[in-house]
Amino acid sequence: MATWKRAAKLFTDFQVEQSDPDRFYGTMASDSVAQMQCLANLEGAHVLDVGGGPGYWADAFEAAGARYTPLDADAGELALHGRVPLPGTVMGDGQALPFRTGSFDLVYSSNVGEHVRHPWTMGDEMVRVCRPGGLVFYSYTLWYGPWGGHETAPWHYVNGRYAAQRYRREKGHEPKNLYGTSLFPVSMAQGIRWARSQPNADVVDIIPRYLPSSLFWTSSLPVVREILTWNVALILRRR
Repeated sequence: MATWKRAAKLFTDFQVEQSDPDRFYGTMASDSVAQMQCLANLEGAHVLDVGGGPGYWADAFEAAGARYTPLDADAGELALHGRVPLPGTVMGDGQALPFRTGSFDLVYSSNVGEHVRHPWTMGDEMVRVCRPGGLVFYSYTLWYGPWGGHETAPWHYVNGRYAAQRYRREKGHEPKNLYGTSLFPVSMAQGIRWARSQPNADVVDIIPRYLPSSLFWTSSLPVVREILTWNVALILRRR
């Protein structure tokens, strides 16, 4: 699964997020489900997607036989690129999930943690609503990675506010991901500390999400991992 060919395709498709969203999001969704199928049987599983967005992940998870519930805080995201919000979509805050404890077999979140003010509160909530024995998959973009500033990269390395100001001057409008409002600096070290301190879940794995398996060793190198791994996946099993 974690091959060089896969990594090359992902990084190539990252470049067309704005110009060809169907290609970008379709690739990401298919890859996400394939990754989940290596961890759990999705047939009949009830999946919560925290930050489900405009429905690409719904198509992929449902094709794999899962029962899919998306949650998003932004109605605009749900209708992005002309998509129609799915029946059963829940509007809500990932930092205070409106579900009962132990409601889902798999609780999934892709590239949302860097967009909330309290990512570890959201992580705690994801663990809470997962059933005992179920999986939590929490993936987010690292601030010090090449894509940490999203569309304002690589100027986020200077300063997040400077990067946003520079983008505004060049483009004539605010970036979609605005530092301090909808984009926050989050590190792999913080995620590892959170995962290992969970009282109600055990760590299954912590991996660079997009890199080939031959480079997984980078996640064990403090500082270096923040720059090289782009995105981390924290995988936990609910006790």
